[in-house]
Amino acid sequence: MSEIQINLEAIRERISAAAKRSGRAAADVELLAVSKTKPVEILQEAVEAGQLAFGENRVQEILLKHPQLPSKLRWHLIGPLQSNKVRKVLPLVEMIHAVDSLAIAKDINRIAGELGLHPKVLIEINVAAESSKHGFSPDQIREDLEALYELDRLYIQGVMCIPPFDLALEKVRPYFVNLRELRDDLEKRGGAPLPQLSMGMSHDFEVAIEEGATIVRVGSAIFGGRG
Repeated sequence: MSEIQINLEAIRERISAAAKRSGRAAADVELLAVSKTKPVEILQEAVEAGQLAFGENRVQEILLKHPQLPSKLRWHLIGPLQSNKVRKVLPLVEMIHAVDSLAIAKDINRIAGELGLHPKVLIEINVAAESSKHGFSPDQIREDLEALYELDRLYIQGVMCIPPFDLALEKVRPYFVNLRELRDDLEKRGGAPLPQLSMGMSHDFEVAIEEGATIVRVGSAIFGGRG
């Protein structure tokens, strides 16, 4: 058994336990293997261990890896998307996680119309108002929600966040709670379900699941450090 297979089995067990603590089933949480900077050969090991959903931060890496790996894989773009990359990546990904402004949402919508696509997207929320991170503020998303729902090509699935890194997990938990509560508020305001909560990474995904995460983005705990 390879190290990656061992890691994946351990993470799946931890997901199952965390889901149980939150009164849910393991099947309610999708494990997204964050494969940024990892070569195709390493991803293939994960595929052989049963992992089919992968998250990449950069469009260039999806363009490189997508044709070299089985067509059954499901790709998510989890990093910021620039307007000039939208046309290239839209046909290849199952979901875009980091719609961080109304402007990029409009670009995705326009190009999706030209390509005949209806992309699934998540709205990125800057939960800690960090200047170094992208995303809508809670006030801004409430203000722009109606305009986002007018973009008829987009399937808005939910919200995502990247909270401040802290190994003291109880300091991170409030950010996950805040995102879930904001999602609930947006559902009421918009009158449409937002079932997906993309939150939690290698060091804090169990807490995120306890607070309602439906997608966790795990990289180093599967593949080791960068390189």
